[in-house]
Amino acid sequence: MHIVHVHVQVRSECVEPFLEATRLNARESRKEPGVIRFDVLQQADDPTRFVLVEIYRDAEAAAAHKATAHYAVWRDTVAPMMAAPRQGIRYRDCAPAGDRDPAGSAAADAA
Repeated sequence: MHIVHVHVQVRSECVEPFLEATRLNARESRKEPGVIRFDVLQQADDPTRFVLVEIYRDAEAAAAHKATAHYAVWRDTVAPMMAAPRQGIRYRDCAPAGDRDPAGSAAADAA
């Protein structure tokens, strides 16, 4: 599994156009066969900050996403809206999948 959280801060006057472009990109991304999850979160106490939660089947699916036309449109549309460069952070799945031993049974000492 390939998990990325993309942290984005946009200029305050760009919140609505960013949301519009990002919702469209997310909707199209969810149609990709390698996408497991693609969520758009807005920070409650600072509406200019977002996190895109992207979960792909594997690294190849993530690369395929970046080769789509809808991603290119999103990237080019939102680039001038950024207050700071976006930051993608990779994660690994620890639970529930990480709670399983190699044989697939639940770990006995799971907290």
